[in-house]
Amino acid sequence: MKIAVLKEQAAGETRVALTPETAKKFIALGAEVSVETGAGETAAIADSAFRDAGASVGPAAEVVKDAGIVLGVRAPDPAALSGAKPGAKVAALFDPFRDGARVEAYASAGYEALSMEFMPRITRAQSMDVLSSQSNLSGYKAVIAAADQYGRAFPMMMTAAGTVQAARVFIMGVGVAGLQAIATAKRLGAQVSATDVRSATREQIESLGAKAIFVEEGGIEGEGSGGYASEMSDEYKAAQAKLVSEHIAKQDIVITTALIPGRPAPRLVSDEQIASMKPGSVIFDLAVPQGGNVEGAVADELVTRHGVTIMGYANTPAQLAPDSSALFARNLYNFLSAFWDGEAGGPVLDEEIGDAVRLTQGGQVVNARLKDAG
Repeated sequence: MKIAVLKEQAAGETRVALTPETAKKFIALGAEVSVETGAGETAAIADSAFRDAGASVGPAAEVVKDAGIVLGVRAPDPAALSGAKPGAKVAALFDPFRDGARVEAYASAGYEALSMEFMPRITRAQSMDVLSSQSNLSGYKAVIAAADQYGRAFPMMMTAAGTVQAARVFIMGVGVAGLQAIATAKRLGAQVSATDVRSATREQIESLGAKAIFVEEGGIEGEGSGGYASEMSDEYKAAQAKLVSEHIAKQDIVITTALIPGRPAPRLVSDEQIASMKPGSVIFDLAVPQGGNVEGAVADELVTRHGVTIMGYANTPAQLAPDSSALFARNLYNFLSAFWDGEAGGPVLDEEIGDAVRLTQGGQVVNARLKDAG
């Protein structure tokens, strides 16, 4: 089985879906690995490192020719796969809810699209979960970037000249990214508080040494399927807005991380709430690629409103390309190797995970989640 890895074409995408480490592992399974020239440059991986690992390196057309598996961070345009085997598997991020045209194009081209976003959140798939691995790094980077923009010290410092007060950091949304943001801010010495619509996260927040800020409303529960948040009632939204307004005015840094799969990011911070914050405060919106949690947030731009800086990256993991690539590549290897069949010469996916991630097969869109959403 030939595995092909192409250079990423999406704007601002610096990651790569294979590393020399995982190339060696795939070769040990009996696969042939081929990488497009320069595919790893933006992630600090030289072509020579892939060659040393046993992979071949060359132009895209040569790399993709006769490939049975194509690995990507962002799913390549189907036209770029010309020459691959009929029905070749493509494992990558497809953004299937927002990019239905690409999914349809994959179906028309006869490829088997495997959406890594749809990896089920079950115990045996944890090592395959690219969203979790990338969110971990995103939560870390959000705090580091916000701290740099804030321009003041995070920890309390007691000096002969006086005391520097610790920064107050508020994390909104306590999934994987939010938990890492809490841990990072605590390590930097900040006073950290956090909130979420899921009551089950209270214990997680407190276990990291942060203060849990929750709406005390009976019967409100925000746990959705797969551990994600669900859409909340109007009653809850009103209570949450009041709580946030009271708390956010005291904060120096706010990190927002809230996402609902298949829907625009929920609005958590209004212009009025921004106006209540102290001048010089910073808000980092991790959800800005999906429309943003914060009013006025613009991807890859520093926006100043009422003396508060609002920021967020269109692709936060790409800001840490070497590490995010290493984790992404391991997720892909863990996924495919778990189903590798030596006799078949490649992966044979089971129903539980295979049906969850498979978008297209045999010229059709086959994924149940996409069909239900449509």
